[in-house]
Amino acid sequence: MRENMEYPRILLADDFPLYLQEVEKLLRNDYDIVGFAHDGGEALNLCLALSPDILLLDLAMPVLCGLEVAARLKELDCGSRIIFVTGQEDHDFVETAFSLGASGYVLKCRIAIDLLPAIDAALKGSTFTSPFPARVRATSPERR
Repeated sequence: MRENMEYPRILLADDFPLYLQEVEKLLRNDYDIVGFAHDGGEALNLCLALSPDILLLDLAMPVLCGLEVAARLKELDCGSRIIFVTGQEDHDFVETAFSLGASGYVLKCRIAIDLLPAIDAALKGSTFTSPFPARVRATSPERR
């Protein structure tokens, strides 16, 4: 636990309540979880109202997708740093996320390994991206 320091304030946004509970358990000892959003509209409104240090934002959510939320927060010059936490293993999404000002892109399959380093990097003004799993490529048999 951190002593004599304010806990960084984090807003969690994902449309799966059980997932939010698991992330909250992972973070609660070292961070101040200020709220939970279950769709993109709620994430946008809560982020503007609560001004968290970090917004952990899923990419695929109802009402507004995570990229739309990030775009609107960028337009409004919101001071919260955004870390996308998603299952989307697509480099185009990563590029778009960072073009919208994201500080991190964490794959859900790597959350136990990558989330804390991503938060620390964002708080230091740096960026973090989960490594993408290697894809197995089909190869044709050698010609004889």
